[in-house]
Amino acid sequence: MNPGRALTVLVVVAMLAALLLAALDATTRDRIARNQAQQLMATLQAVLPTDYDNEPHLDRAMIAVPDGPGGADALPVYRARLGDEPAGLVLTAVAPDGYVDAIRLLVGVGADDRVVGVRVIAHTETPGLGDGIDAARSDWILAFAGREAGAADPAWALRRDGGDFDQLSGATVTSRAVLNAVRRTLDYYRMNREALYALPSVDMD
Repeated sequence: MNPGRALTVLVVVAMLAALLLAALDATTRDRIARNQAQQLMATLQAVLPTDYDNEPHLDRAMIAVPDGPGGADALPVYRARLGDEPAGLVLTAVAPDGYVDAIRLLVGVGADDRVVGVRVIAHTETPGLGDGIDAARSDWILAFAGREAGAADPAWALRRDGGDFDQLSGATVTSRAVLNAVRRTLDYYRMNREALYALPSVDMD
């Protein structure tokens, strides 16, 4: 094969390889995005009421205010609706004072102003102790469900701090950090409920 012909073959092979890699990359990114959406929906369903007819993972807004659940960081809020009426929402919150590092949470509140559920979605707390905040590790986090979110309440504290909540054994700092983050989030919800439902939806993809 003469040099010119060989060069042409190499160029064609390189172009085909580049096209193949681009197609594989697009397919992989689409699969990852679908998996992430499914995982998000599964977590949202654990902290949302069952009676809604929209897609809460798509009806999302962003909040970034100093007194919000995550401080000045922009965090998503997911809204559930039944027809045109609010059915519940999920606020993303951050507990900055975990024992090891910040703890990221979802706090779901129904239209009746009661907590539907709380779930930890990211943490690096101590295995065997602080990781009990994870619903897969213990049922400690389930104690929030059904609590009234519509009024300030001094009972929103650990028992050792004069409140109603047990702490995880050997993980008082972690327990207090999560509880305080949930309480702050509900305080924010109570003061901004109507505004949270009225915020425009944003596409985070």
